[in-house]
Amino acid sequence: MRKYLLMAACVMTGALTFTSCSDDDDDKDEKKASAEVEAIEKLSKQYVENVVYPTYTNLANQTEKLYEQLDKAKGAYRKGSLTQKDIDDICQTFLSARAYWEASEAFLYGPATTFGIDPHIDTWPLDLDALAVALKNADQVAMLDNGDDGIAYASAKLGQELLGFHGIEFIIFRNGNNRTLASLQANENDNAFTAINANVTGEQELIYATAVAGDLRDKCFQLEVAWRGDSAAKSHRDRVEECEYETQIGSLYFGDNMLNATHAGSTYSTWQEVLVTIFDSGCSNIANEVANTKMGLAYTGEDPNYIESPYSKKSFRDFYDNILSIKNSLYGNIDSASPASASAMSLLKASNAKLAGSLEAALQAAQAALQACQQGTAFVDDPKSAKVKAAIDAINELDEQLAACTNWASAIK
Repeated sequence: MRKYLLMAACVMTGALTFTSCSDDDDDKDEKKASAEVEAIEKLSKQYVENVVYPTYTNLANQTEKLYEQLDKAKGAYRKGSLTQKDIDDICQTFLSARAYWEASEAFLYGPATTFGIDPHIDTWPLDLDALAVALKNADQVAMLDNGDDGIAYASAKLGQELLGFHGIEFIIFRNGNNRTLASLQANENDNAFTAINANVTGEQELIYATAVAGDLRDKCFQLEVAWRGDSAAKSHRDRVEECEYETQIGSLYFGDNMLNATHAGSTYSTWQEVLVTIFDSGCSNIANEVANTKMGLAYTGEDPNYIESPYSKKSFRDFYDNILSIKNSLYGNIDSASPASASAMSLLKASNAKLAGSLEAALQAAQAALQACQQGTAFVDDPKSAKVKAAIDAINELDEQLAACTNWASAIK
């Protein structure tokens, strides 16, 4: 009997020891999970306040400046005082605004998509045949040349194939160069215009570009306010209210919606969902689009005319800024050499160093491939080059690593 009691005691002791170890493991897992959730909350704040907010504020400010410059140029043209420097300054502002827009595309999942702003301001190719018809119509041009009412007319009547960046791009750039004053002072000679004897003047082109720039400005104000809410510039908020544009998801602005994850009113029930959104809906989505749509459609010949920014010949710069938007999102800062301490990349390095290394290597390779593209022939002139194929492959590899990060984030409890 004593033997059996001793055995029972040993078994019980072993069970207690096993249970104790199991409890310790559970405690460690819970502490690790709690630390990861806390880290996600911090990196989300860093991401929203130091990447999303300033990117959209800069975009709003530059499109506001672009509108003001074009409006001034329209008046100067009429007075005969427009200069080449005026045009060059407009082109520089356009490129600056364009860079901020492209560097925002890793967070298109927000109001840019919800409110249809992305296709409204960035559809291509530009419908030149329709533009020629529109500018040949004196009554329609008169409607555009009417201040805020002209902007509203452009927004409501022109259609997305004539709105946004690329309509303005056509007016102020040609064949990769800034438009010359002499060219703008002569009648438009693009084939789409001469084919219908449009006889469109530079004044009419500037009327169109100014109205479209006003609409672009207003939509970028909407983006800024929809993310930032009351922290956006008051003049921008007032203009958005005047236009009666939507800015909230439910009862929250988009920034507050993300930063209030797990609380009532937010569409994010967990912080894990926020991190998955950054990796998947944000970064992976734009990586896939750049590789397989923006570059892929022209490269494969599926749609040879699907060329972004053909008049300025800045397609590769657009693509590079798209990848920069991924880097900024992962690093929690804007165009920095190292990630912020509270960032998706820093969390990944602490939790899964191997995956972090693969992601960083793929990110650097994609950027290097697009830098190489910028040193060669413009995309519109040679979309099937070996450099294009190398860039597509590098960006697809980046997308694969982002998918692995999404899986990693999805497994956080």
